[in-house]
Amino acid sequence: MSVITYLQGRASEAVLSSTEIASINTSISTIKSRLSSHFGNDVSEQFRFGSSTRGTILPRSMDEHSDIDYMVVFSDSGYMPQTYLDRLKRFAEIYYSSSDIKQSSPSVVLQLNHIKFDLVPALKQSYGGYKIPNGPGAWQETNPNDFNAKLTAKNTAELSMIKPTIRLAKFWNASNGYIYDSYLLEKYIVGLSFPTALNQRDYLFTTFDNLTLSYDQPQWRKDKLARAKDIIEKVRQLERDEMPHTAEGEVKKLIPE
Repeated sequence: MSVITYLQGRASEAVLSSTEIASINTSISTIKSRLSSHFGNDVSEQFRFGSSTRGTILPRSMDEHSDIDYMVVFSDSGYMPQTYLDRLKRFAEIYYSSSDIKQSSPSVVLQLNHIKFDLVPALKQSYGGYKIPNGPGAWQETNPNDFNAKLTAKNTAELSMIKPTIRLAKFWNASNGYIYDSYLLEKYIVGLSFPTALNQRDYLFTTFDNLTLSYDQPQWRKDKLARAKDIIEKVRQLERDEMPHTAEGEVKKLIPE
């Protein structure tokens, strides 16, 4: 097996199984029904957003913090964010009393056996988009699925290599203590150029070539990134020396089995 084949295989494995997808869909259907029953007309919209709608969510086996982002749009405006967060927390406590529930602004986190849900309260803006909590007492504007179209277009333009590259990079990130915010890492990769990349190896290595950290970041993050870049340079040297099997063993230090 070569470095390219190994990375292609790991990227293919970094997707939700049919069983996981079925469980998530069942949970979403239940949550939707319960929210509608509990809040009635007080909720005007509810929908999934985030990495699970982009095809970049990782299985729990590869990222223990993998979650489903679910927006709950309230029809009555005029309150502070904490009011809506409290409403969602009470809802979760009533219908999911045996589950782990906590507030983690801008969401209420509901930990089920197979997946974690981030229930995000929101208000619809008259001129488009939504606003979600930015802490308990402030709002921030968002258009939750606006990034999806950009990612899809980039993926199409780049030989369908962007989504698997993002999944591999997110796996590395999760395996190393979350050096980067997961969503911002996705956005960064979509913004990169890959002028000479032809395969999964090229796309992933180009991503790491471009990753940086600001001077004020903790040293442990800098060390993790430096180690990743060192591994990639060793892989490249081993390939130049025509040692493909040794190169494959080295790349497994970056993207473990």
